[in-house]
Amino acid sequence: MVFSPTYEFSQESSLHLNLQNRLIRKETRRMICPFCRHDDSRVVDSRPADEGAQIRRRRECTECGARFTTQETTLLNIVKRSGASEPFSREKVIAGVSKACQGRPVNNDDLALLAMRVEETLRATGQAEIEAQEVGLAILAPLRELDEVAYLRFASVYRSFSSLEDFEGEIALLRAAPSTPASNNSLIKSAVEVNSFEKTLTASSRTTTTK
Repeated sequence: MVFSPTYEFSQESSLHLNLQNRLIRKETRRMICPFCRHDDSRVVDSRPADEGAQIRRRRECTECGARFTTQETTLLNIVKRSGASEPFSREKVIAGVSKACQGRPVNNDDLALLAMRVEETLRATGQAEIEAQEVGLAILAPLRELDEVAYLRFASVYRSFSSLEDFEGEIALLRAAPSTPASNNSLIKSAVEVNSFEKTLTASSRTTTTK
């Protein structure tokens, strides 16, 4: 029997997909049991957590039968000026912003919500690696909504204010453009995307020059 090329291609594709699915399922199952150290388990329950940013899985060891919980999350690394990278941390965002909020009517819940919004903004870009400078940019909008005095303190450091004119200019902008969540989120997302696009252009230019 002679098979058509189309049939052969679809047959091979189907076999390839089945093999990929098996490998994915196998890798999903390979989680070391914390009780007996066996490297195989089955997922008995999966639920979203942390506003959908994580998936919490309940697993059962196929060797000893013990159950344990694991969490899966998408990668979000912050690239420092030195070139080193580290996982995004809400705690570091809170620590950085809390100094600007000293003496202001801002509580821990407010700071936790701000850190969550910053992470959501960064993840919305779809990038696995974010420049440290863009984290500060993502902090400005929700901090401005939270407390304008704290915003001025943070902005003065982040944007390196060097004179009274810098503060006066920022205050004038605050008065001229009232803060709204929708507009701020749009501006921050656009700014992050523009920064990423500029980096891509710079990298392309360097490559062309080298050639």
